Amino acid sequence: MPELTSGAMVLIVTGVLAYLLGSIPFGVLVTRLMGLGDLRKIGSGNIGATNVLRTGNKAAAFATLILDGGKGAVAVLIARAMAGEDAAQIAGLAAFVGHIFPVWLKFNGGKGVATFLGTLLALAFPVGLAACATWLVTALIFRFSSLSALVAALLSLPWAWALGHGDLVTLIFILATLVFVRHKPNIERLKAGTEPKIGAKK
Repeated sequence: MPELTSGAMVLIVTGVLAYLLGSIPFGVLVTRLMGLGDLRKIGSGNIGATNVLRTGNKAAAFATLILDGGKGAVAVLIARAMAGEDAAQIAGLAAFVGHIFPVWLKFNGGKGVATFLGTLLALAFPVGLAACATWLVTALIFRFSSLSALVAALLSLPWAWALGHGDLVTLIFILATLVFVRHKPNIERLKAGTEPKIGAKK
């Protein structure tokens, strides 16, 4: 973690605002606006881009991916500009938590992969880029979104060390742990050989 230079009230306000931004369920909003129905009743019921893709609408899935990643990045960038690096990390964590436990959906949200990657890109672009590349390579080889997310989250820790961003390791460890917790059902399906591949309708 970076040195805490911002006041407690600044960090609290930053966290609350970033959480509210992260809580915006873009997957649900995009699918409704595009006439695709209630995303929570489609496929896995998850609000992320992978489940949006199961509607067959690639544009909606891409929009959800960008918006979910963007809210993490925007939270970090605004917090950094307004307060500093300590606030940026608090904002990244809060936006991520907001996505997986959104107040607008009774705290039942997504798995946080896009928000995780967007947050990393804003905090340390080389680390975020390495994590995105890890996700992409794993997805191209195995065709499982969940496995790609798990591998990217896990390897983001050594990527941070290797690329000179050791101050991010604590935050990344927390975020990666939450990614694994949210993917527990996927891990079980991967073990059982029943996990659907990318693009497959569940």
